[in-house]
Amino acid sequence: MTVAGVWGGQFLIEQRTSGVVWKSLTVLLLLGASAVGILIAVPRLPIVNESIRNLFFHVPMWFSMIMVLLVSVWYSIRYLRNPSERLDVLAHESAKTGIVLGLLGLATGSLWARFTWGAWWTPDPRLNGAAVAMLIYGAYLVLRGSFRDEQQRARVSAIYNIFAFAAAIPLLFVLPRLSGPSLHPGQTGNPGFNQYDLDNTMRQVFYPAVIGWILFAFWLTQVSSRFAFLKLKHDEN
Repeated sequence: MTVAGVWGGQFLIEQRTSGVVWKSLTVLLLLGASAVGILIAVPRLPIVNESIRNLFFHVPMWFSMIMVLLVSVWYSIRYLRNPSERLDVLAHESAKTGIVLGLLGLATGSLWARFTWGAWWTPDPRLNGAAVAMLIYGAYLVLRGSFRDEQQRARVSAIYNIFAFAAAIPLLFVLPRLSGPSLHPGQTGNPGFNQYDLDNTMRQVFYPAVIGWILFAFWLTQVSSRFAFLKLKHDEN
């Protein structure tokens, strides 16, 4: 599924046609999941209560972030094998989309924490790991702006991009599980959203929301990439 997602993401990002079908599907999935997610009945869990509806937004944002960052890494690998300005731009724009989605994930997570844990932020392994991962990717943007030579910038950025993703995955999924008890669902002693609190009705909204956000990530990357290519063409002229 990961390979199919990366291949499909590249195809959609680099698509030169209008892409009316998949873009219309994206809009329908996002609007439908948002509207239905607000209106449907949800499990009445202690403390979480109605805030569980944030599951339809917060978690899909992280799914889409991981997928578009994985596409960015693949572009960087391709660049190192066969350097080209086009691959550098695609890797950069994909990474920027991932960073935006990551920041949205942190924001919605902080909002959720305020209603369930009583604080905007807690010293939780998953939260701190996510924050560090975003800082690593923020350094990626700073790094790109520190080089004047375009080829050197592209090469170093590609290497750092691969390193950033390799560091982010353990920070997000491995180290938090090894660090002991956590408030965050899915950690030690705290079950994730499964049959306990994600019933069949919620699944019917959650999975389309995940697909919609992933497609939106590719759409956003496609638009930003086209602007970047137009800017390069303008500068050359």
